[in-house]
Amino acid sequence: MVSRRLAGRYTAIAMGVALAFSLPLAAHAADQTTHKKSTETAREKQLEARVDQLEQELAELKGMIQQQRSDTAQAQQTAVQAQQTAQATQAQVQTVAAAPAPKPQFTTAPGMSVALHGWVSASAFSQSKNFTFGNGQNAEYPVPGSHGSLSGVDIRNTRFWLDFTGAKLSGDWIGGGRIEMDFFGGFNGTGAYAQQQAVPRLRQAYMDLINPETGSTVRIGQQWDLLFPIDMIPTSLSHIAFPLGFSTGVIGWRYPGVVWMQDLNHGSDGTKWRLDLAAFEGSWSGPGNNINFGSAGSPGFRPQIEARLHAQGSDWLAFAAGHYSREDLRGVGDTSPAPIKSNIKSTAFEVGASWKPGPWNLKGQIYTGNALGQQFGAESQFGDIQETGGFVQVGYNFTKNWSVNAFYGMVNPDRDDVVRWIGQGSTGMLKNRQSALSLQYAAGAYELGVEVMHDKLDSTTNGQVTRTTSGNQVSLNGLYKF
Repeated sequence: MVSRRLAGRYTAIAMGVALAFSLPLAAHAADQTTHKKSTETAREKQLEARVDQLEQELAELKGMIQQQRSDTAQAQQTAVQAQQTAQATQAQVQTVAAAPAPKPQFTTAPGMSVALHGWVSASAFSQSKNFTFGNGQNAEYPVPGSHGSLSGVDIRNTRFWLDFTGAKLSGDWIGGGRIEMDFFGGFNGTGAYAQQQAVPRLRQAYMDLINPETGSTVRIGQQWDLLFPIDMIPTSLSHIAFPLGFSTGVIGWRYPGVVWMQDLNHGSDGTKWRLDLAAFEGSWSGPGNNINFGSAGSPGFRPQIEARLHAQGSDWLAFAAGHYSREDLRGVGDTSPAPIKSNIKSTAFEVGASWKPGPWNLKGQIYTGNALGQQFGAESQFGDIQETGGFVQVGYNFTKNWSVNAFYGMVNPDRDDVVRWIGQGSTGMLKNRQSALSLQYAAGAYELGVEVMHDKLDSTTNGQVTRTTSGNQVSLNGLYKF
């Protein structure tokens, strides 16, 4: 019994001791558990904060990537647009560069345009004789028997013209025209300062009626007649208004009249054929008033009738022309005494051609006719005078800038006709020969050159004795085209 009590006491004591010892351990364990839970809670909060931070950073990164992609797409689009703009600009520049420079124009009446063109010409010259038609830029052949040299500077070749286009007529017809002037109208007086005041001269003034559907053109007004080789004038920088060979192989003049020009194979390929028919005002050197429609060529409107057949290829052209007119030498009202015969028939037939094979430039013509004084024939001698004449010019381009041109012209009026019509005591001009050699430099609108001209003229005063007069001219020339 006692032992049971002792055993129970010992057991209680042991359990108390164990409990005593276990309480700190339990408290420590509880503390550790609480600390662990607190630590885990802090870590979880840190992890949650880190996750939130990472999610925020990820969202920012996504935003940056999206912005970068947007910027890249915009940059690509901008680059494509810039490239397209550059290509369009380059194409436009190439188109503008390839297109011919536009002509200076200004607008006048509705639908009309006017273009101003021309050139400024200057020649410094020296001559061994006085020349017919004038000295300087209009010198053609020496005055028979003249003596003494002279020199000077001439600007009278300076020329300008206005081209009118755009006029509308009925149907398929359109219109245009030209007014052209230079400064060979003389001088403002005869005093000390007159030579520096050249007077303007009307050269051409005509209107055009054009039908582009049929290839027809009607030209009305003052213009070159069909004998003048307008498409193949001898090349020269000093002799322009008065060409080389004028009245010495080159004939023709400007008259009021009407010309019908008709394409014969309009719209077809190959050689272009054209037929020109014309009627010009009659003209002669008296008797009567030469400047008031009273000369022998004018009474009753005796027109000069002409025709020309023109053919042109890519580098050549050729033509044949004919002329007819009748002059009544009794003048207006048949009041003037006829010099030798009362009526004269003026006739001419002419052929010419030009060809440009490579660097060469070849041109020439020949004619025969009768009573062509009004056409600058027979060296401007008026009478029933038979004559033949012509010219040839050979040009060669060494480079695109430098060229040389050699010219020869000749006219041979019938000696007996000249003697019969000049009258005793007057000077009759017989055979004339003209030659010229020029070296020219051309660059853009500018042309510069030097030219040497030589002329040899036979003349007579009595039909028996022949006098030969030679004359030379050397000129330095400049031309600016606009």
